[in-house]
Amino acid sequence: MIRVLIVDDSALVRKLLTEELSRYEDITVVGTAVDPYAAREKIIALKPDVITLDVEMPRMDGLSFLVKLMKHYPVPVIIVSSLTPTNSDAAIRALSLGAVDVIGKPGSAMSVPDISRQLVQSIRAASRAKVVKRSEPAPAAAGVPRGAVSALAGLAMTHKIVALGASTGGTQALEAVLTKLPAAMPGILICQHMPEKFTASFAQRLNSTCAMEVREAKDGDLVKPGLALVAPGNFHMMLTMSGAQYQVRVKDGPRVHHQRPAVDVLFASVAKHAGRNAVGAIFTGMGADGAKGLLQMREAGAHTMAQDEQSCVVFGMPKEAIRMGAAIEVLPLNQIADALQASVARERMAMA
Repeated sequence: MIRVLIVDDSALVRKLLTEELSRYEDITVVGTAVDPYAAREKIIALKPDVITLDVEMPRMDGLSFLVKLMKHYPVPVIIVSSLTPTNSDAAIRALSLGAVDVIGKPGSAMSVPDISRQLVQSIRAASRAKVVKRSEPAPAAAGVPRGAVSALAGLAMTHKIVALGASTGGTQALEAVLTKLPAAMPGILICQHMPEKFTASFAQRLNSTCAMEVREAKDGDLVKPGLALVAPGNFHMMLTMSGAQYQVRVKDGPRVHHQRPAVDVLFASVAKHAGRNAVGAIFTGMGADGAKGLLQMREAGAHTMAQDEQSCVVFGMPKEAIRMGAAIEVLPLNQIADALQASVARERMAMA
């Protein structure tokens, strides 16, 4: 039984979340709190396995509380926030401070049943997450001067694609990898399970710390060297061809593994259109999304890799990919950036 504490200043939200979560046999709401001060006492008394936390609350905001929590009493935290630009930025900051996931609040763009389903999945993943003490707020990654991709390098990499997929814990994992990559990389496509509007804030954060340009994808965007495109929340992103150039399509459609965007959708399209010209990596997350797609990429001749168990927040998606034989390499997070560059370098040497 997963014990959950709900921290939110809205009585309606506390009631809705309690009612929705009570429908699941493996989850029990052990208490609710109107603000962090009330939550502090209940955490000590009730010892929850997972906490859901609002960003905007009276007396102490959610980010300040999260910093204190990660320092003194680390426990898996899920941010449940309204889909506004300000809250989206705060939620992305919360992930860097140690929160394991973020979902939209009831009454926002998604229906209550959709949010309930996503929250349950997130709680199950969070209950298995590795959470460690943080003495101080995690510093932002140092920005890397953004240089232009040379014409020669651009020509050598135009036909290459790097596809990355992640879920719970993935925002930190992706940031750790992307901030180590130079601007002179092939076009990168990223699918991170995240609600609508939050993906734009995530892309902006990456853009401020990476040598590459990073932005949320729009339908019809060309995939170019030195550019990373993040699948927008609530839409699938697929690779296609426009003449001799790679292009992305951003579309609605049924959820895959209860997700939209889904990593399998992206990886399958990369396997189809890029084949052996692609490199794929699957990161931390619960479930199996991306495993089948990574296998399709490997079978199409792509170089594939998976994050190892020790460095994953939740060893679900990579575990399934490894079980299926989809990953050529299984690597700790701190080696994946070098492995991506090495794969691209081997391709350049093969063309020389």
